[in-house]
Amino acid sequence: MFDEVTVAIGVNIDKRGFFPTEMKMDIIREATRGLEGVDVIFYDNLTVDACRALGIRHIVRGVRNMIDFETERSIADANRKLAPEIETIIIPTAQEYAHISSTAVRDILKHHGDTSMFIPEGVDLHSLAEKMRCRETGQSLDRA
Repeated sequence: MFDEVTVAIGVNIDKRGFFPTEMKMDIIREATRGLEGVDVIFYDNLTVDACRALGIRHIVRGVRNMIDFETERSIADANRKLAPEIETIIIPTAQEYAHISSTAVRDILKHHGDTSMFIPEGVDLHSLAEKMRCRETGQSLDRA
């Protein structure tokens, strides 16, 4: 659909992320390694303002179910009012991935379960979570 894709990680004041922003960016870079034309950025302003600053004319959002759709539709409507030149494209997920949510993956990870069937091949969330815990506690990985 697009020659270039920018994966943009924004601030959502209603959510507290499990991983710090830089780790999220590393996870996405790892998941998209080998794909040409993919860039990963962070922004802390309105999505449409980030799009304007980068010359982006399309926002692509994925939805798993009707609840996601209604939320994304409301956001798309607001964005259209703020920036009519930027179009939002909503794409439903393939049915085999519809059950996957960040909440479920975080819960599995927190309880040391196997997340591999829910994330892209090659991404090791357990190692990243352990590194994060070590940073927070000041321990080395050898002692953790």
